[in-house]
Amino acid sequence: MNFDITEIINEMPDFESHEEARSWFKKEYEDRISYKGSEEVDGKRVHYYHLIKEPESYRNYMESFGKLQEHEITHQDTFESYSTIEISEDGGISFSLY
Repeated sequence: MNFDITEIINEMPDFESHEEARSWFKKEYEDRISYKGSEEVDGKRVHYYHLIKEPESYRNYMESFGKLQEHEITHQDTFESYSTIEISEDGGISFSLY
């Protein structure tokens, strides 16, 4: 399944909180959204998610981090298998361009 980021932006409502945005993405994309962590940026908590476009490529990429051997990315498809979504505590959204 390929996601058109512009279409997603046009379809999503304005969010007032991280929780509201997270709920919407979980409802819309179910198991295609994965939480990756958070950090403080300019005094605001920002939460990072991956919107998974190509589950098999994405799964292989994520599993490679669990291996003791050094992993090497040899193909751009790895990075095209997902887009990163940043959701701030106040519901602001930012997407990666992939």
